[in-house]
Amino acid sequence: MSRLVCVSNRISLPRKTAAAGGLAVGVLAAIQETKGLWFGWGGEAIDGEPEDPDLHVRGGVTYATIDLRKTDVEQYYNGHANSVLWPLFHYLLRDFGFTRERQTAYENVNRMFAQKLLPLLTPDDVIWVHDYHLIPLASRLRELNVRCPIGFFLHIPFPCLEMLRVLPTYAELLRDLTSYDVVGFQTESDLASFQSAIAHLFGKEVLRGDRRIAVGERLLLADVFPIGVDVDGIQAEAVAARGSDDVRRMADSLVGRKLMIGVDRLDYSKGLVQRFTAYQQFLEVFPDNGGHITYIQIAPHSRSDVRAYAEIRRSLEQEAGRTNGRFADADWTPIRYLNRNYPHDTLMGFLRAANVGVVTPVRDGMNLVAKEFVASQDETDPGVLILSTLAGAACELNGALLVNPYDTLGVAHAMQSALSMALPERRDRFAAMLAILKKNDINAWSDRFCAALEAIKT
Repeated sequence: MSRLVCVSNRISLPRKTAAAGGLAVGVLAAIQETKGLWFGWGGEAIDGEPEDPDLHVRGGVTYATIDLRKTDVEQYYNGHANSVLWPLFHYLLRDFGFTRERQTAYENVNRMFAQKLLPLLTPDDVIWVHDYHLIPLASRLRELNVRCPIGFFLHIPFPCLEMLRVLPTYAELLRDLTSYDVVGFQTESDLASFQSAIAHLFGKEVLRGDRRIAVGERLLLADVFPIGVDVDGIQAEAVAARGSDDVRRMADSLVGRKLMIGVDRLDYSKGLVQRFTAYQQFLEVFPDNGGHITYIQIAPHSRSDVRAYAEIRRSLEQEAGRTNGRFADADWTPIRYLNRNYPHDTLMGFLRAANVGVVTPVRDGMNLVAKEFVASQDETDPGVLILSTLAGAACELNGALLVNPYDTLGVAHAMQSALSMALPERRDRFAAMLAILKKNDINAWSDRFCAALEAIKT
């Protein structure tokens, strides 16, 4: 197999306190097999011009990190990537903030990525580019005469045509995607949206029946590659974490109460405000649960220098305070809202201890926490997953209680159903979902995508 070169906006050096889910979980499973290269921004913001990449070798993987200028972090990362593409792709236009200055910074950073990556490449490499930050990268590499197979995987949703057309430069974005050899999406819906946009721009005749797209002299494969999780690893972590100090203290603090849990980045796409409202309605409509259920929401800070994220933090603090002020008793706090990171194994221990996992984003490409919740459960007494139909994971995990996150009363009823579900039904639902997770685990995801890239060379 050829050396695999992965490129992502942020580098992810292995560390014990890595957060749950995310790009690192999947990429490392693929790149370690080929002792490959992982290239990306190391997180440093500087005043001057970025120098050549710093190289670090860990576990047979070479990590190449570059710096970004402070102005580029503001205009490219906080700006075009996270205040234009992120809200657009998640159908959340309230915070859409397109400017030509941000677009130019986005293009310039992608060009710089290509220039810094070029000296590290060999002719036999295959390149796997990740996510919305780097859509133009293949075009910039092609301009530098890179002929290696280049694949792109979009971890977030791909919007329908009418939403995509809100972006003034949507045509350029689509043309950049046709510079790849393989373009991967999380769900069939995402793929259909991409195909519709391509047909709109280039004509229906470019779409072939084998999921290939012929644009000019280029022939690319656009397909669905749903990302999975390391099921066996998560199960082992969850079992081992039962004896950890954090998990034992959390379990002891429940004093026999049932546990409902949510684990999400602090992000407006995760539906946290709607979820808090649903929990309030749950306590109103089903008052017998008062004093018998604790809801823990773990939501580490995310992109705190983007205005919208500061706003959601304030909203959630107010909602949590309102819920506790209204329903709490001297010996009971209905909701514990925690803005902090925990090591991944600790989080898996928390998930295993929960009677109900609540994953209700208003839009999500996949959502690995939903899959981690299922993988972490005790098969003899599994918890129940409440899952948004607007998350990609809902396409696979139909053993969950599926809800619309905007229907807060419906979510409240799902909470009650989950807490009262009989053991035989919980076991049946869990077994069905676990079988799917094992079939579509993290290795299946990376193997399928890498095989598609390798096939370009034959």
